[in-house]
Amino acid sequence: MSNRATDVVVLGGGSSGAAVAGRLAKAGVKVVLVEAGPDYGPLSSGGWPPEILDATMLATTHDWGYTSGPLAGREPWIFERARVLGGCSSHNGAIAAVGHNADYDQWGLPGWSTDELRPVFASVLERMKVRAYEPDEAGPFHARCLAAAEALGWFLASDLCDLDANESFGLETVNVVDGVRWNTAFAYLDPVRANSSLSILDRALVDRLEVTPSGVVVHLSTVDGPLTIGADTAVLAAGVYGTPAILQRSGIGDATHLAGLGIELTQELPMVGANLHDQPMISASRPLGSELQAEIARAVANGFVPEEQTLGKACSSVADDGIFDLHLFPVCASTQTVLTDGRALVEVACMTPQSRGSVRIASLDPESAPAIDHRYLTDDGDHDLQVLRDGLQMAEELLDQSALAEVLMAEPPRDLSAESIRRDVQHYYHPVGTAMMGDDPATSVCDARGRIHGVDNAVVADVSLMPQIPRANTNIPAIVLGERVAGFLLE
Repeated sequence: MSNRATDVVVLGGGSSGAAVAGRLAKAGVKVVLVEAGPDYGPLSSGGWPPEILDATMLATTHDWGYTSGPLAGREPWIFERARVLGGCSSHNGAIAAVGHNADYDQWGLPGWSTDELRPVFASVLERMKVRAYEPDEAGPFHARCLAAAEALGWFLASDLCDLDANESFGLETVNVVDGVRWNTAFAYLDPVRANSSLSILDRALVDRLEVTPSGVVVHLSTVDGPLTIGADTAVLAAGVYGTPAILQRSGIGDATHLAGLGIELTQELPMVGANLHDQPMISASRPLGSELQAEIARAVANGFVPEEQTLGKACSSVADDGIFDLHLFPVCASTQTVLTDGRALVEVACMTPQSRGSVRIASLDPESAPAIDHRYLTDDGDHDLQVLRDGLQMAEELLDQSALAEVLMAEPPRDLSAESIRRDVQHYYHPVGTAMMGDDPATSVCDARGRIHGVDNAVVADVSLMPQIPRANTNIPAIVLGERVAGFLLE
């Protein structure tokens, strides 16, 4: 067993972890960034796989392979997470969104009000090179979606990165540069790779933390064998599934759960792995007509045509606060893919989910995936289901507008019954909450600065911290979390 030492060890080089490591290294803090997946070097090296760079569609390589396991009456859930430097920012749809000011104010946590976060969001949006698609960039399908939304009376705006904006439909704001998905490795690590303060250890899997009188020791499994890293501070940024798993293997979590696995309890925090939630999603769809297929083929031959380009925010019948609780976003592949199979979709997502699930390790083996149970659409009162039902009705109305109906093949509207929605529900790729912030160790895992209750020298800095998901795609908020915790560490 070999050993290394550093000021800070960051566990996970994804959307949040890369931001933490980059910020700390730039400030001169000695940082080791540990990433389970590969590091392909700076963007300028030319070593990055093309599917990771290509922002026209979701990448599917480098996946962790997380699933729900067998389920009665439906196929298992696949919970896509990226095992590569940059994490999910290297795999996702590159949609940049921030949510609504009410989201962060409702957390009720010092240091996390919207006004305190505004400058952080502004900095992140600049660093991630976020911009809105221009009208002349809209592909044939999405140009028609804009016309259909306008015909329905929707306010047209590209305002996904406006914390004060409410209902609208418009071209998306994205972190895409010349067709390249701009990930956090490019944004935060490339500028400091030459800095002697930063070391990147890739293809290294975190086993557990060991808290010592002088700091923290991290036990790793690497391609060269076991390795330990001693640090003054450990920053967990392994994601909503990885972070609670590391804590549980370290003896930090629910006492009964850990005892059942023969793990010695080092800190009882029953909420580790609890509060798991994600935005449930479902879709309405129509087959593409030959005219639209031909339009798309001509556009693809002439340039960049993303699958996703437009998005609407809307209020369901249960949006009591008058703030949008739905995303409706059309999807149409530029070539026939498994995602759409020759169909145009309007995906519908409940942005304010009330259902809660859990993440729990089933063994001490770090190579063994935890048991992930999201429990979608299980909230009392069926709030989440009703939001999706309302959204599906709006999606059908959008598809029925002449701008779309004239190039799509007619079909009967989909079944809106609870049984149908429960059978077909999918997820929006935005899990959060498994090491939530709060004041009480009985009902939270970390304090408002990300420090793990009762554990010296260890903090969390990813979306696990979120008590409640914001009304947004979570990549930009995840980077803001990393920036914010890095700022706390530098104070």
